[in-house]
Amino acid sequence: MKTFGSRFFVVSTVLILLICFLLIGCSNNLAEGLRKVTYPPDFNYTSTTELRSEMSLLAQQMVLLEQALHENEGQESDNNEVRREQVVNILRDMGRIANRLKAGNAGVNHPFMDDYMQDFIAKVDQARGAASINPPRYFLAGKVAGACSACHKVNRD
Repeated sequence: MKTFGSRFFVVSTVLILLICFLLIGCSNNLAEGLRKVTYPPDFNYTSTTELRSEMSLLAQQMVLLEQALHENEGQESDNNEVRREQVVNILRDMGRIANRLKAGNAGVNHPFMDDYMQDFIAKVDQARGAASINPPRYFLAGKVAGACSACHKVNRD
C-alpha cells in the first residue's frame, strides 16, 4: 500500500507540473521570449496575425490593380496617364508589402513564403517596369494575379 501512495504522489506531482508547464508554454510572452533565444537574429518570425494582415493588404492591392487594369480598357483617352500611374503605384505598394513578408537569410516560419515570395517580388518588379514605360505594357501586371493564385493553389492542396 505504501508503494501505491508514493507512486500516486509522484504521478500527481508530475501531472500538476506538466499542466503548469503547458499553461506557461501557451503564454504568448513566453513564446516570444523563447523565439528571441532559439531563432537566429536574421530569422523573420511572422505571426499568423501579421501574416493574415499583410496578405489581406496584398489582396486589397490586387483588387485595386484589377480595377485599374480593366478601367477604360482598350480606349484611348486622357486617363491613360492616370491609369498608368495608378498601376505603377499599386505595384509599388504590392512590392513593399511582399518585401515585408520576405524571408531573411535564416528563413521564415512559413516555408512556402521562403519558396515563393522572392519569385512573386520579381514578377511585381517586372510588371512595374513594363507599366512604367511609354506606352505602358500591362500584360505582366495581369500575370501578377496569376502568381498569387498559383502560390495559393499549391499551398492549399
